[in-house]
Amino acid sequence: MLETVIKRDRDMGTPARESEQTVTLTIDGQEITVPEGTSLMRAAAEAGINIPKLCATDSLEPFGSCRLCLVQIEGRRGYPASCTTPAENGMVVFTETPKLHDLRRGVMELYISDHPLDCLTCPANGDCELQDMAGVVGLRNVRYGYDGANHLKAEKDESNPYFTFDASKCIVCNRCVRACEETQGTFALTISGKGFESRVSPGQDQPFLDSECVSCGACVQACPTSTLQEKTVIMMGQAEHSVVTTCAYCGVGCGFKAEMKGQEVVRMVPWKDGQANRGHSCVKGRFAWGYATHKERVLKPMIRKHITDSWKEVSWDEAINYAASEFRRIQNQYGRDAVGGITSSRCTNEETWLVQKLVRAAFGTNNVDTCARVCHSPTGYGLKQTLGESAGTQTFDSVMHTDVVIVMGANPSSGHPVFASRLKRRLREGARLIVIDPRRIELVSSPHVKADFHLQVRPGTNTALLSSLAHVIATEGLIADEFVAERCEAKAFNEWRDFVSLPENSPEAMEEITGVPAQAVRGAARLFATGGNGSIYYGLGVTEHSQGSTTVMAIANLAMATGNIGREGVGVNPLRGQNNVQGSCDMGSFPHELPGYRHISDNTVRAQFEKDWGVTLQPEPGLRIPNMFEAALGGSFKGLYCQGEDIVQSDPNTQHVAASLAAMECIVVQDLFLNETAKYAHVFLPGSSFLEKDGTFTNAERRISRVRKVMEPKNGKSDWEVTVALSNALGYPMNYKHPREIMEEIARLTPTFAGVSYEKLDKLGSLQWPCNDDAPEGTPIMHIDQFVRGKGKFMITKYVPTDERSTRRFPLLLTTGRILSQYNVGAQTRRTPNVMWHGEDVLELHPQDAEDRGVAEGDWVGIQSRAGETVLRATLTDRVQPGVVYTTFHFPESGANVVTTDSSDWATNCPEYKVTAVQVTRVSQPSEWQRQWSRFADIQQKLLRERSRESEAALTGK
Repeated sequence: MLETVIKRDRDMGTPARESEQTVTLTIDGQEITVPEGTSLMRAAAEAGINIPKLCATDSLEPFGSCRLCLVQIEGRRGYPASCTTPAENGMVVFTETPKLHDLRRGVMELYISDHPLDCLTCPANGDCELQDMAGVVGLRNVRYGYDGANHLKAEKDESNPYFTFDASKCIVCNRCVRACEETQGTFALTISGKGFESRVSPGQDQPFLDSECVSCGACVQACPTSTLQEKTVIMMGQAEHSVVTTCAYCGVGCGFKAEMKGQEVVRMVPWKDGQANRGHSCVKGRFAWGYATHKERVLKPMIRKHITDSWKEVSWDEAINYAASEFRRIQNQYGRDAVGGITSSRCTNEETWLVQKLVRAAFGTNNVDTCARVCHSPTGYGLKQTLGESAGTQTFDSVMHTDVVIVMGANPSSGHPVFASRLKRRLREGARLIVIDPRRIELVSSPHVKADFHLQVRPGTNTALLSSLAHVIATEGLIADEFVAERCEAKAFNEWRDFVSLPENSPEAMEEITGVPAQAVRGAARLFATGGNGSIYYGLGVTEHSQGSTTVMAIANLAMATGNIGREGVGVNPLRGQNNVQGSCDMGSFPHELPGYRHISDNTVRAQFEKDWGVTLQPEPGLRIPNMFEAALGGSFKGLYCQGEDIVQSDPNTQHVAASLAAMECIVVQDLFLNETAKYAHVFLPGSSFLEKDGTFTNAERRISRVRKVMEPKNGKSDWEVTVALSNALGYPMNYKHPREIMEEIARLTPTFAGVSYEKLDKLGSLQWPCNDDAPEGTPIMHIDQFVRGKGKFMITKYVPTDERSTRRFPLLLTTGRILSQYNVGAQTRRTPNVMWHGEDVLELHPQDAEDRGVAEGDWVGIQSRAGETVLRATLTDRVQPGVVYTTFHFPESGANVVTTDSSDWATNCPEYKVTAVQVTRVSQPSEWQRQWSRFADIQQKLLRERSRESEAALTGK
């Protein structure tokens, strides 16, 4: 069940094995057939027989240390551990005999003799495997006292903000160490000492916070006692029910069980049956959910005439009616196209559907856009042109079948950590790795993982590098000729082959442009083309360039040329940044496309929507976000409905964005907090967190997963209800009673979602689109027999240098990215203890560039571009190459996007965040923009506080 009384997921003891061969054996009189390689413990569990265990768990490989799972095998001497003993044909196994009972009780007695007997006050009481096993083996007395040496006074480690390590309760089962190694791949834990002195140690006997631990929670999840325990459980006690939902952070889309006490979350536990995460998690999804109840959440609707006015708290009806009247006033005064909307990549598919529908049907315009365009629109364009579908080709599980991986312009360890853990597991098993990135990311060299090639490309030259890789494959006879002949357009292929074979595209010719040695390029190309199943995973370091769409097409070309499309272990796989970037695109959030990536000018498609919605839709594309800004400054765009996005902090050229918003007459922001965009708003509609809503998210692998309400909205309404109310106030009726009705409409009008329903999602756990009559249970792998467009199309990808090039005035190239503990603009994670790991944005600077500028570690430095200037603290590192600097954008005061420019992708207007020509100098004070930001932020916070005081006075009658 997906909403249940708290019950521990059944643990089968050891992982399942896959084999075409089976074995048949008898366990306690039952005959059972299992795949070859299955442990006796799991075979027994399959027969419904639970063998006692402590060190074994089905998420980890068997270890055989606790000696509690001993069994007796007919005809064999001794009592082997069932977790490490494979089942064999004809075996006769006994799991319960008087001798086994005595042995197990003796083992448990030894464990308990060095364990605190404080079960009644222990936070794990009711959820402790040691306690359970003591009961199972019937332990009633402990003959060994506490007079000798023991560990009962071992100190607790409270350094981690989310969990406690109580060494006095550790039974040294090794599960936490193995989880860190096998599941997470960080190798932050070890066993120090020998014999009686053996203890779990983070790093070199360091506190958890100071060690290499990334706080993914795998060790906490694996611990069978309260040695590793969430602080929320210690504070609140055990939960009484759970609800399965989907994480609202990155594009991995992890499934979680929200364990609850009434309306309060006790903890988030990675769902064992989550098809995207397979029971794993990261620090954000596992622990950083406290923002949902943070004191800074705005829970009452507010309005004001001017942004210099104090906010006035009003009822929902008054706020909605005021917003609707302002939008109608603006349209009457300035024209129909003077207003528009921005959908959210953090909200559900259903909520996004409604916003684009509101803009098209209630506003009567196509002025709708999404933040997904400023990150991954080149993916949609590039893959549509080459393969015929605007999304990745595989499941995350597919990486376990790959032989050679290219990771390009992505840092999975920071941006998609749960996928990164699975990738690192495959690399430890022997897969080869090619990293293409201007920066030395963690995957280049980390414990037990080392890239075969790090092609440290100069920012802005991705297309040139891919052309040189393709040159090697084409000129050295490495093309998968049979695949290409059968699956791809011959004319386009021949033209592409001739193009990449030109001497000007050789690694030697491109070396001066890309900065990558020709020998390394040739080695990487040969490895990818000949190394077996080849997969490509890429991120914003590919798309956020002036040639982002070109680079995506070059990636697809490379995959087709090597035959790496259409089966397990291969494919083209974009790593989406936010939780519903894929979904916001699918739902028709672009001004030129209706849901399902169908152009607004298509009369047949538009007629379907017009009939269903009962309106006439405009056939011409509307304004993209940059066009809205320009129109606002030009005086023709005056009203904006912005749901769940902070465009002031996240969009490039911050000062330009702020000036554009300041020129508008009515900005309606729907969000959790008074973010940077809301400071320019005239109407604030309180948003709801993912814990307070029903709906679906679509992750980077096209996986549609349910989001389930675990608590009532603290603001009184879910986001979809707010959009419905606004549409009704505008005169266009929406009458949905539940998000499932919205999904029914999505399925009715979107071919790739035709077979999707809440009932099917509840039954199957998730679905990957396309889901329709041809694929009623979804499509895990795309393009198996043929491409969606029929024949794959190779595209000419000529390198065109970006305008953002280093000059004498701006000699360095700035590129941006993310860090593990923070998320996007930081609105959520900055309001959690995650700030203990990353409390400010810093500028990474190569020591050589720092020395040239007299900059030392920790100095304040000014970063200036043609767009603006900001000041950050410098950190010196050789992660970046000379001539390149790097920062993140998680803190609004940092102003990273004050520096980024309005340069963008030629096809989609996706901003070129990854290449900005800058100069860096040592400074002693904030930039002028930062001083202005600080003053403006203080004023806006003051206006918000005045709203609070007025409301309190009204309530008390004073």
